[in-house]
Formats: sequence, C-alpha cells, structure tokens
Amino acid sequence: QLLPCHLPSSFPCCNHQGWSVPSIEVMRTKCGLSKLCPDNFFAYKISSGATNVVGPTMCFENLVIMSPVKNNVGRGLNFALVNGTTGVVLTQKCFDMYSGDITLLVKFLKEIPEGTLVLVASYDDPGTKMNDETRKLLTNLGSSYAKQLGFRDSWVFLGARDLRDKSPFEQFLKNNPDTNK
Repeated sequence: QLLPCHLPSSFPCCNHQGWSVPSIEVMRTKCGLSKLCPDNFFAYKISSGATNVVGPTMCFENLVIMSPVKNNVGRGLNFALVNGTTGVVLTQKCFDMYSGDITLLVKFLKEIPEGTLVLVASYDDPGTKMNDETRKLLTNLGSSYAKQLGFRDSWVFLGARDLRDKSPFEQFLKNNPDTNK
C-alpha cells in the first residue's frame, strides 16, 4: 500500500495514481569507493599485494583491470596504462623484480606516451632488481618512494610521465623483516 508523501520538499517524490512515493535513487560508487567522485574525475582503487600470498588489484572507472581473480598479476611490479583524457585502459603488464629482466621494465617506462596515467601496484618483491635508471624513470612519473623500494615493500602509485610535481596518489609501507609486514 502506498502512503502519501510527507517528506521534506528537498526529498524527490514521484506521483503514482494520486499517491506520492519517495523516489529512491541508488547511489553506486565506482571501484567500491566509499563516496562518489566529482564530475570530471576518474574513480580508481589500487591495492598492493601482501607478501607473496595475496595479489594486488587495480580498478579504474569500475573496471577491474588486474586482480588475482583475473589471474593477470605477477610478482614484482604490476602496471596499467590508461588514457588520461578518455579513461580507456591501454595496456597492463607485470615485471618480475626478483628474477626478471630489468631491461624490459626500462623499455616499458621509456615508451609511456605523454598524457597517459600510470597505475602501479607491488606484489611480493618490487625492489630487488631495481636500479638507478628504473628508480629515476619512476620518479619522473611523480613517485616520491621509488628511490627506496626494497624487498617485500608495499607500494601503490598513480602518476604520469614528466609530472612537474610529486604525485599525491602514492602510498608506501616499508617491509619489516621481523614481522614481514
């Protein structure tokens, strides 16, 4: 049974056969965020992996780009490149920073087009193979922590090529060998 609408005038109501019913608009957030993003902003969520047990996840505009469920994450650094204007995902790649070839990561970082957003999540070991060149290239994307990445550190980052300032979208947690956290 429908009841007459006696709600504040700011609460939207709809009339149906002479009765007013509240119009409930479900606000769904993108990527499981706690609040909606303002217009002209992209929604994203990046979670690093936990040691070598739980893989990282990346979501951009409600599209899960990388996750353990999709089975497309790897030990080391996980990257997604997104067009900074359209929000279209361009590519995703993993680079093994424990036993992989660092020259592949260097080549990848040097070829990132201007205007591309770079999403990064660590998993297990982001730092063993890291050299001065890769640290500098990551710093040029806006990272404040690339210079100190080490074994089993947790790191998430969103940057872009040749940022003039440091990216505000970065979190880093140094691994504690005693607790592996």
